[in-house]
Amino acid sequence: MKWNFADKRLENIYDKIQTETSLSRQDGLLLFDTLDLNGVGMLADTVRRRLHGRKAFYIYNQHLNYTNICKNRCLFCAYAVDKADSESYSWNMEEIERRLMLRISEPVNEIHIVGGLNPDLDFSYFINLLKTVKRIRPNAKIKAFTCVEIDYLSNISGLSIDETVAALKDAGLDMMPGGGAEVMSERVRKKLFPKKIGKERWLEIMEAVHRAGIPSNATMLYGHIETIQERVDHLVSLRELQDKTGGYSCSDRKPHSYHAKQETGSVKSAGGFSAFIPLAFHSKNTRLSELPSTTAVDDLKMVAISRLMLDNFAHIKAYWVMIGEKLAQVALNYGADDLDGTIIE
Repeated sequence: MKWNFADKRLENIYDKIQTETSLSRQDGLLLFDTLDLNGVGMLADTVRRRLHGRKAFYIYNQHLNYTNICKNRCLFCAYAVDKADSESYSWNMEEIERRLMLRISEPVNEIHIVGGLNPDLDFSYFINLLKTVKRIRPNAKIKAFTCVEIDYLSNISGLSIDETVAALKDAGLDMMPGGGAEVMSERVRKKLFPKKIGKERWLEIMEAVHRAGIPSNATMLYGHIETIQERVDHLVSLRELQDKTGGYSCSDRKPHSYHAKQETGSVKSAGGFSAFIPLAFHSKNTRLSELPSTTAVDDLKMVAISRLMLDNFAHIKAYWVMIGEKLAQVALNYGADDLDGTIIE
């Protein structure tokens, strides 16, 4: 029996999710346009419960941000500094080891590693970094380096993307985070992060990573200058790559996969993208500080619409660091099934 939606346009979306039919770009725009927040949430929760029942996931992880020196200096960033800045740092292997040993008694099973593009660090630094972490935490998965960092490492090493990924994998890389694409819009890139790689390069690198058997997350930084159309286009681009490189398929789509599919509960997981993480933009301490914060309605809609549009993604994260613990709890009824990690630092 159908729900009595306040916005009758959602009835067509309901029919599609019941038949596991992919939503169109127009459907995505409708979901952002509607004022029926609870209706959108109920739709997303239907999909979430179909995949995961009442389970919610998290990871016991530790973050290592190896340097805050970065030559890109994106306008939305409150982290990067120049080398001459009094707060700049780059950790050597002794410091990496010290920080890992501080939490060695904890059951950490994932090490999350990202940092700035620091011209003083050569390719061997990153190989040593991975090997050091793997030596100290042999049983933890290393999730490291965005596509922006992979592109940079390819440039400084003189290796192809495939060769770069292979070298990092051999040194201990297990998985990649999903950052660096922000919003896949050339308009936004030119205004906010002109020195970063663009959409096509990001997708090319992520495809190579998946082809090498390394799964990754995907993200979207939302709530700054992007349009709703650009949000929807970003989600569709991710879904199209997932169809090509991994994930499970809806009944009306049979994507090619580089990997043999394996059952994980009710979800078929096969490399490719493991999870999608909507990242709410926080403007404080950035050069976009005049922009307002996202609202709870926008955050919940973003989670729910991600669950509905990304029907070949196993997991949607409510990233509690960005939206707060209470709203992340609510988001578990709006399509999210994962709260990310412990992130003590």
